Amino acid sequence: MSGRSRDRLNGGICFIADGGLSAGGVEDAVKAVLDAGVRWIQYREKRLCRRDIFFAAERLRVLTQEYGAVLTVNDHADIALAVDADGVHLGQDDLPLAAARKIMGGKCIGISTHDMDQALDAAQNGADYIGFGPVFRTSTKDAGEPRGPELLGDVVSSVGIPVVAIGGINLGNLREVLRRGVAAVAVASGILVSGDLYSTARDFVNIVDAEI
Repeated sequence: MSGRSRDRLNGGICFIADGGLSAGGVEDAVKAVLDAGVRWIQYREKRLCRRDIFFAAERLRVLTQEYGAVLTVNDHADIALAVDADGVHLGQDDLPLAAARKIMGGKCIGISTHDMDQALDAAQNGADYIGFGPVFRTSTKDAGEPRGPELLGDVVSSVGIPVVAIGGINLGNLREVLRRGVAAVAVASGILVSGDLYSTARDFVNIVDAEI
């Protein structure tokens, strides 16, 4: 990721391409949101074997390059590096940050965090950005109780690196989240369960462009 991408995390919207939610296929979903103007894709896949995740990530790398978009891979630093993704996004139970840095070198590393201590730890140990949430209740994954916009704002004020808000973010609460000073929002079901991926993603882009 370039310096500018780290500042605004490539447009302020991270579309989480979740294989478990993409009824029409991950690639079709990604193409729809890219057409709508989203320029950061995070590939998240919990169902497939690592070999199939690699091949899917490889195809998404080609697609995102066509649009000049950033690609990060969830969980798998080796796959992210193998497909020349821009970075990896790791959870609290994944490869430790220091070990991931040895693999990723200067590529971008994001860390999922769920409380202030985790957020500060990630920032102090060299994460390029953190994801923080769930801000609101979400059924996409078992992420625990909502942390709420107020704590999100406290984290933004405390960590000194870009914060990406995640969890239950939709068009109805998007502006409230953006007012907390986040660098970007990560959205999965807020786009994927809509009837029109392109139109919903375009609405997200328009709001974020106006607010950030």
